Amino acid sequence: MITKMRMTLKRVKSSLPEYKQIKELYLTAFPPEERPPFFLLMSRTGREDVDFWGIYADGKWIGLAYVISKGRLSYLFYLAVSETERGKGFGSAIIRTLRRMYDGQQLFLALETLDESAPNYDERVKRRNFYLHNGLKPVDCQITEGGVTYDVMGTSEHLEPNDYIRMMNEYAGGLFSRIYPYAVTPKERTSE
Repeated sequence: MITKMRMTLKRVKSSLPEYKQIKELYLTAFPPEERPPFFLLMSRTGREDVDFWGIYADGKWIGLAYVISKGRLSYLFYLAVSETERGKGFGSAIIRTLRRMYDGQQLFLALETLDESAPNYDERVKRRNFYLHNGLKPVDCQITEGGVTYDVMGTSEHLEPNDYIRMMNEYAGGLFSRIYPYAVTPKERTSE
């Protein structure tokens, strides 16, 4: 496990030495139905409301994070740790770093629903528990993006649907939103 390290975040650009590794991690860490084309993500990186980070621990590249912000919302759209670096405590260190960086913001993320019939149900439970362990809470809504419905977790238990829609409308624009449509709905109450 990681004891003490220095986390560094560098903006992802095609000139970054790890650019190809970052792109490959994005393409392998997320299933096709859960990710828009990489070029669309990159086309937004010069904007003030988008942070695409290459993440380094003690100078070694370990992962990526993609954050969209508007007003008081910061959406951790993607987070992935390199396969060779998983299970070493880097994910928790990244979450702590991002929580500090976006302090004062309502940081939230979408993750696969806890569907017991899903072939990766155990992985979904593990992922949810990871975020709970790192101080995030279940949020009272679900997000549908690209035809996939997700549960939401964040630093607050409530996400204002109109704020999410405004943020995504500004981020996505016309073409992106047609390729990767999005919506937010109240979460159905279950006995968890």
